[in-house]
Amino acid sequence: QVQLVESGGGLVQAGGSLRLSCAASGQSVRGYAVAWFRQGPGKEREFVVHSSHSGDVPTYTDSVKGRFTFSRDDAKNTVYLQMDSLRPEDTAVYYCASRTGYGTILSSQYDWWGQGTQVTVSS
Repeated sequence: QVQLVESGGGLVQAGGSLRLSCAASGQSVRGYAVAWFRQGPGKEREFVVHSSHSGDVPTYTDSVKGRFTFSRDDAKNTVYLQMDSLRPEDTAVYYCASRTGYGTILSSQYDWWGQGTQVTVSS
């Protein structure tokens, strides 16, 4: 059992940056897959990035490549999503998720989810 809590969302102007945090508890997620998904207004939940375990090279969706960076702090059992060069299209509720298996782009494969944090990018 893993509990996940996202934080760091907010309102930012286009071109700005935010860093989202996902604090895990209950178990270490060092050996687990962790992913970020997002759901914008009127849109379905969308894959953003995943990594299968600590040290695994993250896999990003094309729309965020070069702008978003996934990282882990194993000592804190926390993962981060650094978001730079934000665009209005990035506006969404951002969720972190985890599973014991390999990372996947399919949200249905993840077992544990955070509550989400709102990111709003103004034009």
